[in-house]
Amino acid sequence: MAKKRLAILISGRGSNMMALVAAARAPDYPAEVVAIVSSQPDAAGLAWARAEGLPATCIDPEAYASRQAFDGAVDRVLAEADAELVALAGFMRILSPQFVRKWHARQLNIHPSLLPAFKGLNPQAQALAAGVKISGCTVHFVTEDLDGGPIIAQTAVPVCEGDTAQALAARILRAEHALYPGALALVAAGRARLSDGRVTILAAAAT
Repeated sequence: MAKKRLAILISGRGSNMMALVAAARAPDYPAEVVAIVSSQPDAAGLAWARAEGLPATCIDPEAYASRQAFDGAVDRVLAEADAELVALAGFMRILSPQFVRKWHARQLNIHPSLLPAFKGLNPQAQALAAGVKISGCTVHFVTEDLDGGPIIAQTAVPVCEGDTAQALAARILRAEHALYPGALALVAAGRARLSDGRVTILAAAAT
């Protein structure tokens, strides 16, 4: 099985990146990590990736005059790595429409809510303010609609009495670390098919 070449984009501690890297180290995982790009030079995830000997680089948006110029620099790194898939893992940048279109159906993101509920920033606080009893996380394809792309996979996480946004976020993050590698594996293996704005999951081949 030829593995898909995966690039991971981060901005902070990179815990979801670490989960993807750990999964990709398994011989039967259908993707391999070929590039890690951080938008922050002091990101803890960048330091971790370099310490692990992974192909990691920083592209600082402060060095570019526009979002398009920054995205172009990111895209050049992905091209040099011959990346086939992109996983956003706490990447705190809104990508340009041109970049999104180029990576259509090949770029994934994880969001800490059960989309389409609670898009944007601070979804855990939004969930608590709404009084919901169930929250969770969602892996979706990236489109120009922020947090609005076709859903690949979701996991529900209970909201507990007395939860703070921080406590709920920590509980959801643990679920993210399991959900993201599984969802990405479906895409890399060709089992998550995008058609007419919806994702269909094909059954695994019989062994």
